[in-house]
Amino acid sequence: MGNGIILMGMVTYFLIILGMGLYFSRVEMNREKYMLGERKIPGWVLAFSERATGSSAWLLLGFTGFTFATGLSAIWMAVGSALGAIIAWVWLAKKFMIKTKENNALTLPAFIADMFDHNRKMILLTSTIVIVLFFIFYLGAQIAGAGKTLHETFGWNPILTMFICTLVMIILTFWGGFTSVVWTDMVQGILMLLTLTIIPIIALYQVYSQDLSIVDTLAETGQGMNSWTGGLTGIALGVLFFNNFSYFFGYFGGQPQLSTRFMALKNDRERKVGTLTVVFWSTISFTGAFLIGLTGLTLYGSNGVDDVEMILPHMVLDLTPAWLAGILLSGIIAAIITTGDSQLMVVVSSINEDLIRGTFGIKLSDQTLLRYSKITVVVASLLGFVMALATESLVLLIVSWAWGGVGNTFSVVILLAFFWKKYSSIGVLATIISGLVSTIIWISTPLDALITSRFSTFVIALIFGVIFSFIFPDKKPTLNASLK
Repeated sequence: MGNGIILMGMVTYFLIILGMGLYFSRVEMNREKYMLGERKIPGWVLAFSERATGSSAWLLLGFTGFTFATGLSAIWMAVGSALGAIIAWVWLAKKFMIKTKENNALTLPAFIADMFDHNRKMILLTSTIVIVLFFIFYLGAQIAGAGKTLHETFGWNPILTMFICTLVMIILTFWGGFTSVVWTDMVQGILMLLTLTIIPIIALYQVYSQDLSIVDTLAETGQGMNSWTGGLTGIALGVLFFNNFSYFFGYFGGQPQLSTRFMALKNDRERKVGTLTVVFWSTISFTGAFLIGLTGLTLYGSNGVDDVEMILPHMVLDLTPAWLAGILLSGIIAAIITTGDSQLMVVVSSINEDLIRGTFGIKLSDQTLLRYSKITVVVASLLGFVMALATESLVLLIVSWAWGGVGNTFSVVILLAFFWKKYSSIGVLATIISGLVSTIIWISTPLDALITSRFSTFVIALIFGVIFSFIFPDKKPTLNASLK
């Protein structure tokens, strides 16, 4: 009976977001509306969408499990992520908005290429290759995560659960494009916020009513769990800090599924509203996720769950009535779908806008491009589904690759393009290529166990970008003066 009520709550949620997708599909589409919503979406909606997409299942499953396993030192991962997201909205969003209006760019690669007079097509080509390469696998990671959660909850065949989530992603992206994705992401962002607020409150009450102590539990568990520094000093402490804090470096405009939210801003007023929304969402959500890990450890002990990343679903099922569990578990699936459909939009726009239209210069009508975009949605989704079937280790592995190979690499490009006048088009290409190569090498060797590729990629890409800009400068200034 309990599982039936939980399932009913989740089905209701899926019907709501599918209904929203159907609603937006009724609006007449053109190329700009499909890719960026014609910049008419409210700032607070874009902010909820950006945070839901940027946090995704790694916050609800990954970070809660990481806190459960490591204790107080996990806080630096939350601080790095929240601070990176807030600074991006305060510091970079306005520059994205202004430059997008000047050049009418619809994608991150086009946005970057339009700031340079040289090697535009090569920038588009290399950017598209890197983004599509990582994001097809990244999409597979989301599908695998969704299947894992539904399998753990209901015991269903994981292939069936992955296919269901793939189908939902296809429908949402296929019907309404960017507008549909953003508005459904907003609903999912609210649901994630509720999950990360309600569960910690209930868990803290249980800790209090059972006369338990979080402080005592952390001390008894040992292994530096009760230390904000993990009980480490010197170089070991520096490694822990950089590894946990390193998500910070990937938020500076380098994640195309997040940067498009900045590009879609209508005006500065909407940006300010969005910034306040992000500060509120990040503060509540990261605090809640941190408390879930600590209270979960206190209530169930370090051996309370077989898979630490399942601590939140376990707490939802154990601490809440079935009807509420169905709603809150939907928040976890929501996070996965949020990232999945946003990644689909990135792949679609990269192939159709940056490759077909930008690199190869093939002139197609808006309706033809829309038709190709929808075909790309289906093909990319099915490829992601195949990747999800390929290996059980896909989720953790590919998220790490994508964060370094795409997020940190393109963050370097954005920062140098915005704030360094001597950055050249060859420097851009060197940044992107070195980011791709160094990520693959770094994460495939024992080096990643010492210093995460999320940090090393940023540094290596920065060094190559600067060096090659000095060696191969562009013949004349290429950056828009308004951004300097």
